[in-house]
Amino acid sequence: MHLEHLNTNTDVPKLLKNLGVDAGGVNILTSKSQMHLILVKDLHVGAANILKQDALSIGADLAVPRGTVLAKTPTVDCLLIATTRELQKLSKKELAQPFGLKDLAKKLSEIVNINRAKDVEIMGVINANDDSFFRGSRFSDTDAIGKIETMIEDGAKVIDIGGVSSAPNSKTVSISEELERVSGIYKLIYEQKLYEKVKFSADTYEPEVAKMALDSGFCIINDITGLANDELSKLIASYDAQAVIMHMQGNPQTMQKNPEYESVLDDIYSFFETRLQKAESFGVKDIVLDVGIGFGKTLEHNISLIKNLEHFLTLGKALLVGASRKSMINKIYPCEVDERLAGSLEIHMESVRNGASIIRVHDVKEHAQALAVHRALNS
Repeated sequence: MHLEHLNTNTDVPKLLKNLGVDAGGVNILTSKSQMHLILVKDLHVGAANILKQDALSIGADLAVPRGTVLAKTPTVDCLLIATTRELQKLSKKELAQPFGLKDLAKKLSEIVNINRAKDVEIMGVINANDDSFFRGSRFSDTDAIGKIETMIEDGAKVIDIGGVSSAPNSKTVSISEELERVSGIYKLIYEQKLYEKVKFSADTYEPEVAKMALDSGFCIINDITGLANDELSKLIASYDAQAVIMHMQGNPQTMQKNPEYESVLDDIYSFFETRLQKAESFGVKDIVLDVGIGFGKTLEHNISLIKNLEHFLTLGKALLVGASRKSMINKIYPCEVDERLAGSLEIHMESVRNGASIIRVHDVKEHAQALAVHRALNS
């Protein structure tokens, strides 16, 4: 006899099938192997005491502050520790309980039923301007077409083209200037029917620019303002296009001036709920969410978002992460923009591990390789 201490990232369903476990057993045992840590904030103290006992009764646990059993405070923050199987049981148990536990049960059920994307798409970045923070992403017209062809060969499934820099403290650009910057590339994409080879995304929040893109074969509008503009929402719906709703605190000129949140996870979650409701009210059906790494966030905010991406999966939408060569890497390991590829790869692979299904990158080939290795290590 010998033992093998397996990694927690082991593909448990595959392992169980290899052991010859029957299909029903695979499902049950897989749910027992997946651990969840759920922070519950402002829970009624009576609910906390009930939840604690119910959790213990099924093999889970609830970490509560001292004095909870004596109801020393009206509400408490607590940590639920449970497997997927235990969450399934607990979500049913709490439906009959008072003090808001019925609402908690529904949220637990949402977590249990999260559907993770099986495939991850690489979105390559092309900037049709001279002021993008990474010089290696700047192209114009025919040079851009050559780079697009290379990105497709290297494994990009989406190409994101923008004419305006959104880096911190970047200059504002008129609509006419933005149109002038991108129109040549748009025209070549349409004439060469490149949209038949790959999906194209327009990085813009201006309806006029978005319309030109959609008329040129683009099928995605990547909006850093998160569909703040009603006309843009209407336009996307009329073309039955996909919308990327990104979160940004403030604007590029102000966003990095002491960004603050009551809770970065809760605040952005609420923002997404509001914007999703708005988008859907205009008829936008295909939506991707982007937490906006570096857009009005400190290093601590960015790290928290990447580590806890799964928090946003209960919204039922695909998640996009774009941290390619961003300054958060420099804050962890001082380096120039040209030296941030390794940090970009680590952030994006961690994002994929935590639920991202689209990664927006400058270096397509390197990310395709990293993603292939990541899949092999986690299969």
